[in-house]
Amino acid sequence: MKIAKLRTWLKEQGLDALLLLKRNNFSWVTNGRRNDIVQTTELGVANLLITNDRVHLITNQMELKRIEEEELLNVPFDYNVHSCEWYEKESDLVRRLTEGMKCAADAPFDDFIQVDQYLSEMRTVLTSEEEEKYEKLCMDTALAVEKAAESAEPGMTEFEIASVAAQEIICSGGRIQVLLTASDERIYLYRHPIPTGKIFERHAMIVACVEREGLVANVTRFVYIGEPPEVLLENRNKLARIDAAMIHHTRPGTVIGEIVKKGIAEYERAGFPDDWKKLHQGGPTGYNSREFIAIPSSPGTVQLNQPFTWNPALPGIKSEDTILVKKNGNHILTKTGNWPYLEVEYEGQTYSRPDLLIKPASAAGQDGEG
Repeated sequence: MKIAKLRTWLKEQGLDALLLLKRNNFSWVTNGRRNDIVQTTELGVANLLITNDRVHLITNQMELKRIEEEELLNVPFDYNVHSCEWYEKESDLVRRLTEGMKCAADAPFDDFIQVDQYLSEMRTVLTSEEEEKYEKLCMDTALAVEKAAESAEPGMTEFEIASVAAQEIICSGGRIQVLLTASDERIYLYRHPIPTGKIFERHAMIVACVEREGLVANVTRFVYIGEPPEVLLENRNKLARIDAAMIHHTRPGTVIGEIVKKGIAEYERAGFPDDWKKLHQGGPTGYNSREFIAIPSSPGTVQLNQPFTWNPALPGIKSEDTILVKKNGNHILTKTGNWPYLEVEYEGQTYSRPDLLIKPASAAGQDGEG
């Protein structure tokens, strides 16, 4: 039970209480429930204060009924309710409940010690129940992105391509954290391209980071109309090896920064020694799109049952899937089996990495050059 785990941690740290203000931590300790209204903020509208013997729900009267009846119904712990009017300060309730205590919080609050880094280490290792939810979310997210790629036709705008993925995501109960779409020259110009009204001609990228029950899945796919240029096919092959190397080395006990270094070495072998600097390479995921962005000096080691998303990129192409570290190997949770894949051999093991989806040119005369 997560509450018991946190209470043990509080005792080990010599703390009396932990205040959870962030949406993802609320979802984590409540097994996927929500405490938010505005999706573009980290903070929720109902907070949890965990002490050595109690859990306190702190919110306002405007939110209380729904939070209790829809979000906290049958949660695996008892809690006490503390509420105020919407025009009063919930922070005053926290201060009253924690007077004289040594307290921590997952976000800035008064002089409470900020400890989200430590919570991240706990929440990023998934339970079997979380794994089951996550596998379904990852599959739904990949299917949504792949449908958008399969549906993309010349003449559509990037907005229209993105809307296909968005509809699928929302219909499956997902909430969009990131939805990127770029076409043609924008793919080469920008590594983080948001959708625009630009018309798609031949080459498109669709990226989604999708949240459901607090967990976040991440995936990227590419489509090309007609025959791709040779340089793009070469970059695709080189990128697949970079990605395979990073996945290969994401094993229990490996220092996370060392995985990034392995990727950088493959960038150099591919003839692109500086391209890793043009886009972050990913890192641990789970209750955040990335719990942190991994860099060559990142400490910490890979854990069993910990999810990762690496996202190396070369000109015109990027590879991104969500994986789960298991004892018998890394499971690619966003592999649908409905997409073309490249089989890459790396240090005696074979990895399936997503290929370009190549669609035939229309009768209008697309020749695939560009």
